[in-house]
Amino acid sequence: MTRHGAADPETCEEFGYGLGDPGGILVLRYRSADALAFGEGRQDFLHQLYWSPDGPLATTHGPAVRFVGAGEAFWARRATSHEVRAGDRQTVYRICLREVPPALGDLRSGPVPIDAEAARLVTVIARRGCDEAAALEARRRIMAGIGAPPAGTSVAGTDAAPGAGTGFALAVARALSHDPADPTGLDEWARRLRVSVKTLQRDFVREFGMPYTRWRTALRLRAARALLDSRPVSTVAHQVGYASASAFISAFAKEYGYTPGRHAGARPRGPDRPAGSAG
Repeated sequence: MTRHGAADPETCEEFGYGLGDPGGILVLRYRSADALAFGEGRQDFLHQLYWSPDGPLATTHGPAVRFVGAGEAFWARRATSHEVRAGDRQTVYRICLREVPPALGDLRSGPVPIDAEAARLVTVIARRGCDEAAALEARRRIMAGIGAPPAGTSVAGTDAAPGAGTGFALAVARALSHDPADPTGLDEWARRLRVSVKTLQRDFVREFGMPYTRWRTALRLRAARALLDSRPVSTVAHQVGYASASAFISAFAKEYGYTPGRHAGARPRGPDRPAGSAG
């Protein structure tokens, strides 16, 4: 299902358990040096869940592009057209199911929370030599660990899961991961969360090891990498929150040492991710 604008993956490994039974699971693990694209297509036989442990996914269902961040996966019910893109050097797990996770109900597509244990088990069963009985037991836990999407995107009154910080930074990070172009400043996020700006800034440093502005830049640039192989630089710049293409080009070149225009061509092959993760 890889389309033009993205290279074929370097590897695509298949791990199937209980295939042919409604309670079975098929996991495809992809890795590529270049951007990966899945779709735009429709799978009429299987539900699909896309998850990446090391970067955001750009997803499309209808006209809008939405991003899936850390702690989330993208769900596509069978017979639902969708497109998913990942940045270069990113691992993507594509989980194919015949049954719908209990929490998802009639959801056709969209970002859904995946808890840490379910995410860990995805990586466990996507390995050679995994016992089928153990893998099917892991499948049950994975299904239970996929949650219903939040009712809205507002962070007001959010009870964020605890991490290294207080949870306030995580609440903001989840909202921005869906829409890196959101122009909301730190002071406005603090007001919505009913905390001081200093408290929220300190929480970003505790949670992500960097202040809010630096984290947001890292998020925007990593989101851009998932789109640059399929869209013009100027379009990507606005989609990830830059007021002008020149500002985006400057930030991208400062971070990676080459311009966005070179990204789909002869870009360096050494490590070149931002110093900070998007989540």
